[in-house]
Amino acid sequence: MEVRPPKSKKEWNAYYLLRYEVLRKPWGQILGSERDDLEAEAFHISVFNQNEIIGVGRLDWKDEESRQIRFMAVHPNAQKMGVGKRMMEALEEEAWRSGAQYIILHARENAIGFYSGMGYELKEPSHLLFNEIQHFLMQKKKG
Repeated sequence: MEVRPPKSKKEWNAYYLLRYEVLRKPWGQILGSERDDLEAEAFHISVFNQNEIIGVGRLDWKDEESRQIRFMAVHPNAQKMGVGKRMMEALEEEAWRSGAQYIILHARENAIGFYSGMGYELKEPSHLLFNEIQHFLMQKKKG
């Protein structure tokens, strides 16, 4: 597995397509709903397996002290193979390198255990996506 940001137009297209297929399509959302206004400002990471993107994630700058991990998606055939962990390590490394003191994320209920295992503390329920997917605020402090 290779972990790095997408580089070519083909890789960027595959990056966004995986994000859409995993995070939006199952809930009947339209293609394009997997993107927002912060794409150009964010740090993006992908996991490649023989030139195929099998995982994607993004790091947003919230303020001087905090960063937010968003849009984490792993191809269904690559789950439980360490892809998410590799992405989280790369995103955290970038967050700490850039001066963050803590990282937040909003986890879907089925991902709380994964993020807890990565050292994130469950804070509170946050938002309900598409009127059915409960998310929970989680946080990890530097150190």
